[in-house]
Amino acid sequence: MSDYPGLRDMLKQHEGVIPYVYKDSLGYDTIGVGFLVDKNKGGGCPPAVIDFWLDYEIAAKKAELLSRLPWVSSLSQIRQDCLFDMAYNLGVAGLVGFSQTLSHIKAGEFEAAAQGMLSSRWASQVGRRAVHLANLMRSGEWSPLPPA
Repeated sequence: MSDYPGLRDMLKQHEGVIPYVYKDSLGYDTIGVGFLVDKNKGGGCPPAVIDFWLDYEIAAKKAELLSRLPWVSSLSQIRQDCLFDMAYNLGVAGLVGFSQTLSHIKAGEFEAAAQGMLSSRWASQVGRRAVHLANLMRSGEWSPLPPA
């Protein structure tokens, strides 16, 4: 619950609520309830807001993926996280398109799954991310993204 319910409502009425980036009356990139995000004017998104939004998106993608592929919950946490990362990047519908790779993962064939990940068009688009995720899927053990 907000500590400022009246003020919140008033600002929404005055500023409007726009859930995408738009140009304000002075031509600056803005989002939401008048949040200036134009870097040329010193705007941006505060770290706490970025983390809140990221947590929101992670929860939504996890719920959607587990709804579509309930067997994913039986994987180790790192392998689940690989699939959640891919779903975050591709959308759940895009990840579900990796039918052979997902079949390998479900069968515990993690080397074949990693090869499937690396031989995809997605891998050529995201480069190091795909290599990192394939390595995590293969090993089942956490390691950080290597330096470029």
